Amino acid sequence: MSAADWWSIEILDAEHAEISAASWRDAYAQTLAESLITNGASSWEWFAYSWGIVLEVSFADERGWAAWRALPGTRAALDAVPDPVSGLLVHRGHGGASGSYVPRLPQVDPAADRVALPEPA
Repeated sequence: MSAADWWSIEILDAEHAEISAASWRDAYAQTLAESLITNGASSWEWFAYSWGIVLEVSFADERGWAAWRALPGTRAALDAVPDPVSGLLVHRGHGGASGSYVPRLPQVDPAADRVALPEPA
């Protein structure tokens, strides 16, 4: 599978919502999984983060994704997220975090080798 075959649905927690993103997943995961199976999804996986939930879905082609996305059950589930206005992100590719933080190693300033050091006495 190439990266273009993956789609991400990110559901963010909202302070003013009555349910969390995790509760939304608990309510809709089985329905979404059944529709993914019956509509030809190659793979899917749930990820939990401190800020919400990510569902990554893979289809063989974009038409499969569009057909699944247009299903009434899929649309109803996405309409029921805790914050449907600003708490739902749907995009192509993998979602969530971009990986763990790896700090840069300290480097010598490029001009440091140009300064003459005093001769030892």
